[in-house]
Amino acid sequence: MKFVFRFWLPFVLWLGVIFAFSSNPTTRASEIHWQDFIIKKTAHIVEYFIFSLLLYRALLNSGIHSKRIFAFIVFTAFLYGMSDEFHQSFTPGRDPQPRDVMFDATGSILFVYFYNKILVKNEKLLKYAKMIQLGADGKQETLNNKKNNNN
Repeated sequence: MKFVFRFWLPFVLWLGVIFAFSSNPTTRASEIHWQDFIIKKTAHIVEYFIFSLLLYRALLNSGIHSKRIFAFIVFTAFLYGMSDEFHQSFTPGRDPQPRDVMFDATGSILFVYFYNKILVKNEKLLKYAKMIQLGADGKQETLNNKKNNNN
């Protein structure tokens, strides 16, 4: 049970945060249209970057080390983004936007890129990854194996 709280609860809570954001009527972040657009779409990207990080952490620490884990994460983010837009169709003042799903998927893809191309090549970032347990059972074996394979 402790395992579930430690690794899966943060992910499930994040799903709740996304759901809560979508339950509120939209407000303008800026009176200038392009600024409002940039702020809101950046929020989508950041939300789903965090979504992907938490899902990866939960899966990895659950013993799932498949080569397809990143494809699964992006696909899951895409599906949750679609369900989130569907949910928004029932929220007054909100309209579902298919392009928002693309921004959600972009956040997930950016996490995959960040993990595979930046994190595993940076010693300082690897230290922080260990702190948030982005390695199997809090160890860095998966990260270190990826780093050694890139050299």
